[in-house]
Amino acid sequence: MKNLITTLVLVLAVYPSFSQQRAASNSHPAKLADGISIASLTEEGINADKINMLTEEISKNTYPNVHSLLISRHNRLLYEHYWPGEDQHWGNPVGIVPHDRDSLHDIRSISKSIVSACIGIAIQQGKIKSVDQKVLSFFPAYAAQDTGMKSALTIRHLLSMSSGLVWNEDVPYDNPENSEIRMINSPDPIGYVLIQPMEAAPGKLWKYNGGTTQLLAAIIERTTGKPIDQFAHEYLFKPLGITSFQWVKYPGTTLPAAASGLRLRSRDLLKFGLLYNNNGLWQGKQIVPAPWVKESFQPQVTRRGGAYGYQFWIWNDTVDNKPVHVVNCVGNGDQRIIFDKEHDLVVVITAGNYNKWDIKENSTAIMQDYIIPAVGK
Repeated sequence: MKNLITTLVLVLAVYPSFSQQRAASNSHPAKLADGISIASLTEEGINADKINMLTEEISKNTYPNVHSLLISRHNRLLYEHYWPGEDQHWGNPVGIVPHDRDSLHDIRSISKSIVSACIGIAIQQGKIKSVDQKVLSFFPAYAAQDTGMKSALTIRHLLSMSSGLVWNEDVPYDNPENSEIRMINSPDPIGYVLIQPMEAAPGKLWKYNGGTTQLLAAIIERTTGKPIDQFAHEYLFKPLGITSFQWVKYPGTTLPAAASGLRLRSRDLLKFGLLYNNNGLWQGKQIVPAPWVKESFQPQVTRRGGAYGYQFWIWNDTVDNKPVHVVNCVGNGDQRIIFDKEHDLVVVITAGNYNKWDIKENSTAIMQDYIIPAVGK
């Protein structure tokens, strides 16, 4: 009996716990015919035990209501896991959803980064001349607004959220004073944005503004004849092999909610991340112009805590006393595509923490506590 106990102790010391083994087996990505290459964590120099510990912590809700986590390195998907959790469909609660790789998920303001990609494609097509075209030249019905500081407003300012327009998304989205909610409820969302007064000259002040993303989508429709959902489907999603998506429309209209309405699968979010990680190239085809990707990731305007590109967030952080530079696509509820160029990581996170801004154990904590420390030299 004593020998049996000793043997069991040795076995438990050498091998991972049953729950860790189960976490590992459930987290290895499936090889699908979707263009995503797969490998194991250890093949790409990532500490699998540490990532399995992260899986356990998410399962215990230490990092609350995470729905999916995908980790890729060197353009190969190494880890893929889904959890059930409370969710919403564009602000409408849908209860607990058993998420899996086929689940469409609200990506909220990651939609903005998709719109940015479409602007780059439209410029490549010659439909839009450049980011320095004046915004009001696309909206002749609002010629009365083409005056003063607003006359200088360009596509570049919309992309970098430095329009100078008065706008308030600093209050919660259930507050009627929120400017995006007012835009959504307006009978003329485009007009609502264009008639806002100016508080600063374009390019001088960064202010988060989903209305400027709606203007970008409107410019795509006016120059290509296709609304943003159709344009994205034809020139971005189809080339990436994205066959399932939804783009929520404003209530009672056919107008896609450009700033926040897109729903995608997590693996398809990763495809978009890998596309940008490879300078717009996907399986040998240039889908988004490489210079556009580079420009989108560059600081276009400074903001508190970092900078902002073309609908991409830029952060400088510290992990284990070492500087870390990351670019993020960000959506309400803790939706993320995280680009860590130094470690060649692309990480996708979806969650259901909508309008909960004070959660400390969020996607940033997941990166700082587990993912970046797990990366080998």
